[in-house]
Amino acid sequence: MKVILLEDVKNVGKKGNIINAKDGYARNFLFPKNLAIEATPVNLKNLENAKQLQEAKEKEIYDEAKKLEEELTKITVVIKTKTGENGKLFGAVTTKEIAEYIEKDHGFAIDKKKYDLDEPIKSVGEYFVKIKLHSQVNAKVKVIVTEK
Repeated sequence: MKVILLEDVKNVGKKGNIINAKDGYARNFLFPKNLAIEATPVNLKNLENAKQLQEAKEKEIYDEAKKLEEELTKITVVIKTKTGENGKLFGAVTTKEIAEYIEKDHGFAIDKKKYDLDEPIKSVGEYFVKIKLHSQVNAKVKVIVTEK
């Protein structure tokens, strides 16, 4: 019997896959637990429509991330902090601080977990911080750390 999986089922398939399942397995396990539905023409059409809607939604999210990337690459964040000898900072500039400066100065509220620092910023200088906006879109923001 052909069935459409509604959820990921271990050792069987992923959500949205159409599989051949034994009649007993489908009727006694997959259907009662709402893990699958029978692959009728109506259900196949509904599955295709749902996939198209999902693709359109993902495309829209990707386009928004691309626009945000363009805007973020144009900005420069200037952070003034206390320094010691030879331009060394007391502590380090964190992703949380960078996120706060970007939100305060430029109005972009981006979660601090999406920022990617190769190494902690511990001295005065110019750095590029990568921000993961989407699985395929990363923006680079210029961060300048200066002495207070």
